[in-house]
Amino acid sequence: MNSLDRFPLHYLAAFRAAAQTENLRAAAESLHLTHSAVSQQIRGLEAQLGFELFTRQGRRLALNPAGQALQKAVARVFAELQAGLLAAAQAHGSAARTLRITVLPSFAQRWLMPRLPRWQALQPCIALDLHSSQQLVDLEREGFQLGLRIGRGPWPGLVSEPLFHSPHVVVAAPPLARRLVGLAPAQLAQQPLLGDADLWRRWFAQAGYGEPVPPPVASFNDAALLGQAAEHGMGVALTRELFAADALLDGRLVRISQQAIDEDATRDYQVVYPEALRDDAAIRTFCDWMHAEIATLQQQLRAAASAG
Repeated sequence: MNSLDRFPLHYLAAFRAAAQTENLRAAAESLHLTHSAVSQQIRGLEAQLGFELFTRQGRRLALNPAGQALQKAVARVFAELQAGLLAAAQAHGSAARTLRITVLPSFAQRWLMPRLPRWQALQPCIALDLHSSQQLVDLEREGFQLGLRIGRGPWPGLVSEPLFHSPHVVVAAPPLARRLVGLAPAQLAQQPLLGDADLWRRWFAQAGYGEPVPPPVASFNDAALLGQAAEHGMGVALTRELFAADALLDGRLVRISQQAIDEDATRDYQVVYPEALRDDAAIRTFCDWMHAEIATLQQQLRAAASAG
């Protein structure tokens, strides 16, 4: 194997694209090269190393153990190069920074979007490119610097830090809530319930209600839809307090019971980013801003509860 100073580094771009797509034609399209050019570069890389990096299965490529080891290193190198290019552009003053972020739709709609004007006012030089998805996204493969995930991890190659822990609370729109505040669980069970059936069974069991719990009239795969259904008066919702917080503070929703369901830490929200970007100033700025916004919101909720 040649020393690094004589190594054809452009081979690594072809390897990275092929490892991401597992298909030479797709890799060639992503690099704006021909199929044969990418194939030759990968063959050249393997010849330089003295061993193969892929197993060939027809048109499909699959990383072998050697390829997997190299991919991890190449991912770190490309992430560091990207961060370096952005830092250089910022130091020169020739470009504003853009953070590509993937978040859950519920978090985007119920918490992040209402706060983006404040972020823009505070950090006009750091633009956000937001993508919402319920699918687990490979940050490096898809070109994201930040992501939001539920759970404890660990996620290989990523730094994770706790963002928030939020209990599930019972809420309803004001016209319905005025009739329900203070009702016993047996009476509440007769109301149209919204949300997850298992969570509702836990809530009623915790409240000492021993009868079968009627199934919810509607359940949702996204907390933003659950919140909207409750706001439109469809029924009583059991939802994360943080996602209902703005609506609780401005009166669109009313909490009708002080009892909450507090899930364990395996359902906490975490912000994640590549290990290579641990010291990235823009990422740190955005994470610190989110932590500060969440702390402010939780303080407002406590103050509202004390006043009520």
